Amino acid sequence: MKTFNGLDLHLGNLPRLSSAQSRSISAENPHGSRGGGARAEADPTGPSRLLGRGWKCRPYIWIEPNETVTLAEIEDAGAIQSIWTAGTMTRNVVLRMYWDDQEHPSVEVPIPDFFAVPWSLYDAGHDNVESRRGRGTWKEHPDAPFAQVNSFPVVVNPNHGVNCFWQMPFRRRCRITLQNIHPTKRQQCYYQINYTLTDVPDDVAYFHAQFRRENPLAYGDSFTIVDGIRGQGHYVGTSMGWGVRDDLWFGEGEIKFFMDGDSEYPTICGTGTEDYFGGAWGWDVHGSYATYTTPFLGMQQVIQPDGFQQSKHRHAMYRFHVLDPIRFSEDLRVTIQALGFHPDREYDEHGVMFLPRQDDISAVAFWYQALPTAPFPTLPDRLSLTNP
Repeated sequence: MKTFNGLDLHLGNLPRLSSAQSRSISAENPHGSRGGGARAEADPTGPSRLLGRGWKCRPYIWIEPNETVTLAEIEDAGAIQSIWTAGTMTRNVVLRMYWDDQEHPSVEVPIPDFFAVPWSLYDAGHDNVESRRGRGTWKEHPDAPFAQVNSFPVVVNPNHGVNCFWQMPFRRRCRITLQNIHPTKRQQCYYQINYTLTDVPDDVAYFHAQFRRENPLAYGDSFTIVDGIRGQGHYVGTSMGWGVRDDLWFGEGEIKFFMDGDSEYPTICGTGTEDYFGGAWGWDVHGSYATYTTPFLGMQQVIQPDGFQQSKHRHAMYRFHVLDPIRFSEDLRVTIQALGFHPDREYDEHGVMFLPRQDDISAVAFWYQALPTAPFPTLPDRLSLTNP
C-alpha cells in the first residue's frame, strides 16, 4: 500500500491517514518544536501579569528599524501549508523565503503586495510599548483603506488579517524572514506559520514570488511582471496594483506570456487588462467601477481620489492560475501593456484612439520551478517602494 505524504490535499484525500507531522511556528512557539508552545513568561507589567506562564504572554514580536527577523527556520523536509499574519501592513516590511541551500531568496515581496492588498496603508504599530498601556498615543489609522479578498490561495479579512494557503515544499530546509526597512519606526507583527514535515516527491517544484514596480512607467514601454525565469516550471498567479494618473480608462493593455524561446511575439496573449482579471467592459456597472473577489480572480479594490491629498484612483487586482497553470519548459517572461483612451478624448473617422500610458504599476508574479534559480533584480529602495 502506498503511503500518503499528506501534501496533495483535496476533499477526496482528507479522510486518508498519513505519517506526516503537523507543526506550527508563532511568537508563542518560535521554533515550532513539539510541546514548545505557550512557554513564555508573563511580562510583569503586561495584560497577563496576573495569569502567568501558559496564558497569552507573547502573542507578537517587534521588528526594530532596519532589522531583519527570522520568523521560521526549519531543518527537515516538508511544506509550508498556511500563513497568517497581522500588524503593520505597509511596504516598509519585506517578506523573504529561502529554500534548501540557495542563498538568495525565492520569495521577495513587500508584505501587503504578497497578500494582494498593494494599497494597504494600515499601520497598527505603536510608537512604544508604553502607548499600548494607555500612557501614550494609540497610533493607528482606522480610516485606512481595507479590501477583503476571498480567493483560494490568499484571504484577507477584517481588520487586515492576511492569510496564505500556497503550498510551499522544501527538501532540506526553509527560512522565512521579515525586514523592517523603515529607518526610525519599529513594526509590530503577529504571525502563525503552519507546516508539515513529510517526504517531498522528486517532481515537486519550489514556490517563487517576485515584486516589481514602475512609477511612472516610461511612455511606450510595456510593464514587465516577471523576466529572467529559466528552466521548467509553471506560472500560477499575478497580483497587481495600478495607480491611474487621470480619470481616463486605462485597461486596454494586453498581458503577454513569452515562453520557451519566444522573442518578439508571445505564445499566450490576452485581450485587455480587465479581461485577464476576469471582468469585462471596464468593470462598469451603472457608471461606476464594480469590485469583486472570487476564488481565482478579482478586482477587489478601487480607491477614488476624494480623500486628503489623493491624486489618482487606484485599483487592486489578482488572477490565480490554480486550475489553469501556465506551464513552460525553458524560460518565461510576462508583460502587460499600459494602454488607454487618448487624454484629449480625440476621435478620427474610425472612432476612439488608444495611447500608451505612464501610470504607477506594481505586480507580484507567483510561480513554481526547480532550484537553482537566478537571483532576482534588486528590490527598489524604500522611497521607491512607498512613494505614492
